[in-house]
Amino acid sequence: MKNVYFFGEGHADGNAQMKDILGGKGANLAEMTNLGIPVPPGFTISAKLCLRYVEEQKLPEEVLDEIRETMKSLEKAVSRKFGDEKDPLLVSVRSGAKISMPGMMDTVLNLGLNNKSVEGLAKQSGNPRFAYDSYRRFIHMYGSVVKGISDAAFEHPLDALKKEKGVERDIDLEADDLKSLVASFKQTYEKETGSPFSDDPWEQLLGAVEAVFGSWNIKRAVDYRRVHKIPNDMGTAVNVQAMVFGNMGEDSGTGVVFTRDPATGENVLYGEFLLNAQGEDVVAGIRDPLPVADMKDPLPDSFKQLTDTCNLLEHHFKEMQDIEFTVERGTFYILQTRTGKRTARASLRTSVEMADEGLIDKRAAVRRVEPDQLDQLLHPMVDPKADLKILTTGLPASPGAAVGQVVFDADTAEERGMAGDTVILVRKETSPDDFHGMVAAQAILTSRGGMTSHAAVVARGMGKCCVAGAKELDVDEPNTRFSMGDTVVNENDWITLDGSTGRVILGRVPLVEPKPTEDFTKIMTWADEIRMLRVRTNADTPGDAARARDFGAEGIGLCRTEHMFFEGERIDAMREMILASDEAGRRKALAKLLPMQREDFTGIFKAMDGLPVTIRLLDPPLHEFLPHDPAELEKLAGDVGVAIEDLKRTMDSLTEANPMLGHRGCRLGISHPEITEMQSRAIFEAACDATADGVEVLPEVMVPLVGHVEELKRQGQLVRDTATTVFAEKGTEVDYLVGTMIELPRACVTADEIAEVAEFFSFGTNDLTQTVFGLSRDDAGRFLPHYVESGILKSDPFQSLDQEGVGKLVDTAVRLGRETKPDLKLGICGEHGGDPASIHFFHNVGLAYVSCSPFRVPIARLAAAHATIDDQK
Repeated sequence: MKNVYFFGEGHADGNAQMKDILGGKGANLAEMTNLGIPVPPGFTISAKLCLRYVEEQKLPEEVLDEIRETMKSLEKAVSRKFGDEKDPLLVSVRSGAKISMPGMMDTVLNLGLNNKSVEGLAKQSGNPRFAYDSYRRFIHMYGSVVKGISDAAFEHPLDALKKEKGVERDIDLEADDLKSLVASFKQTYEKETGSPFSDDPWEQLLGAVEAVFGSWNIKRAVDYRRVHKIPNDMGTAVNVQAMVFGNMGEDSGTGVVFTRDPATGENVLYGEFLLNAQGEDVVAGIRDPLPVADMKDPLPDSFKQLTDTCNLLEHHFKEMQDIEFTVERGTFYILQTRTGKRTARASLRTSVEMADEGLIDKRAAVRRVEPDQLDQLLHPMVDPKADLKILTTGLPASPGAAVGQVVFDADTAEERGMAGDTVILVRKETSPDDFHGMVAAQAILTSRGGMTSHAAVVARGMGKCCVAGAKELDVDEPNTRFSMGDTVVNENDWITLDGSTGRVILGRVPLVEPKPTEDFTKIMTWADEIRMLRVRTNADTPGDAARARDFGAEGIGLCRTEHMFFEGERIDAMREMILASDEAGRRKALAKLLPMQREDFTGIFKAMDGLPVTIRLLDPPLHEFLPHDPAELEKLAGDVGVAIEDLKRTMDSLTEANPMLGHRGCRLGISHPEITEMQSRAIFEAACDATADGVEVLPEVMVPLVGHVEELKRQGQLVRDTATTVFAEKGTEVDYLVGTMIELPRACVTADEIAEVAEFFSFGTNDLTQTVFGLSRDDAGRFLPHYVESGILKSDPFQSLDQEGVGKLVDTAVRLGRETKPDLKLGICGEHGGDPASIHFFHNVGLAYVSCSPFRVPIARLAAAHATIDDQK
């Protein structure tokens, strides 16, 4: 198999369809080369080698031979020799996985320099400052990426030199200053590694290639893949490309541009550039860049080429592009293009406008908006009526708003976030090593960097609020504080960020919910036209039901009746029922609960007028309704008129070794049929009352935790008998269904028997996951993260369905159930009903609907449309 693929001189060995082999960056470099776009030539080493390298920790000899042979083609294309002392070919070495992971893996620039070739570069360029600037950058990047030397080890001598020379910017250092810095960096390198910096370009190249392959498994890359659900078995390609230089003077520069605004989606060029700089300067936030529109004055011809190329690439790829470019002494080059990371708002707008422009069709527009992105649109924003103490205004790098306590390093952010604290990570600028802290933080604030800085790009990709480049803030990371004038904000102080305006606000500010945009409504309308799966909601109150309906819910898939018992006089009556010594006592207490439940159900039926409502009968074990605090026990004993000793004995009798596998669900209803009877009466009386008020009521009564068909027969008959009685009393009849929640393995494998008496199945995948894996979700948090990180599990099975295990049982139950009853209604009401990957699975096995929390309803609607589109492909 070919391992190394050349691109240059107007042709390439690959194209945009070869991302599995070339990675996204390499495939697009090849495609642009074939399009005749000015791309510096180079070659891509196949991503197929990455995992082999990670395992064996060396490159096969045949690959090294291919690299040497392909380097000859590159030397011919640029008319320079790799390792030549007089006119050296220098290269960049960059990663590039199939799926873009901005800033997560490693890059080395200016590779090939040594003490002799730097002199040759100085003479050829006529610019010694540029040559030694490139050399010191190379030593820094190589030491950091290949040898793991901390950036601080190189930054300290640089800062000391600038202080000594009385300058603030790197570009104000002269050639001799940079030459002395090269010597200092080499001393640092030797001190940190125990070996001198290599002068052999081929040794440098091998080290960089291996480092880029190895960077696939560094922590920040693993964390990024986990957060963005990117497979770990994909690997990264390595791109070796002839260097072009943006730091050769005022007729040179570098920048990053999006073909549309990644924050809003507006159809304008959006980006930044720097004169006399290399690309890393822009994304790292080392210098404050200028808006790309300002490039037209110093570099008008290059700006025209940039504009034309952006238009060409967007129309060719039919997608918003994120483009890196360099101008070397007036000559324009594109270094890479990829699909631009953007906010949900921008994704919606670009998709809708591209469809309206005829660039893509409606299905493509729906498919390119990621369901989880919609979560951003449901995030709060700063209350416009609030009194604000605005410290400063930075760049609105990623929209939304967040309130949190200030922390100044990624490790603290991760630790505090895992402990449940809400924190905002404040840095001068972020680097890829901060990724784990950015994941844990509510938002990110930086004092340096622009709209295409690392902080901005990563935050937008995660849908987190970010304010970047708040230059007026003096961030003192070592002393964990920042200041604005006389105001000092210390670690743990509260601030509020407004990522839509860039405002940095002192203290905790009220936030309000946003309203859907016209683009959101249009995409969701298109999604609803496409999808096959219906989407219901899990809701226990009329308010939740109404909110979910506003989000597009088509019914309630799970109303958890136990949630109606935990407040005020309701919990008192529930406890009275539990502590009653006989059936008569239980019925007396249940009579108090009946009107409360009836009122709740009436409100829910009215909120869901014309839509089905699935009501689950009491599910949790009874001990969950009793207090454990001694003072509360004393009060309860007095309220119900029993001795404290008798109360404790009753509680002891309810104690179970494993209550989630004990006396709960339908087992409670069978032991205490009066509970099922009361709940059924409340449901049907409410249904009759709502019907009398002109409401179309479609109740579905769900019996939980059925493992044997006989359980459902007995509970189902009790429900139906109660319905008959209520209808006779009310003089009204309502159509209804009786079904069960499938949440036990036995129910799955005997679903053909259960379907004989069930009118619907709803899969309770939360408990089904617990019982299939034999673990408690409450305890699994102690070790499941390790299982995921170490690769035992692809993802947390409580967040995304375990399709290979739990999924097979769901598939079995669907098949068996429909063999008995072809028109059996099938849905899912576990939390997996709001997970896009799980929704694809439920579509494929043929469920009729998914049910999820109200705020996940739009996400589920869009994911269901994606599943239909993918299935029809």
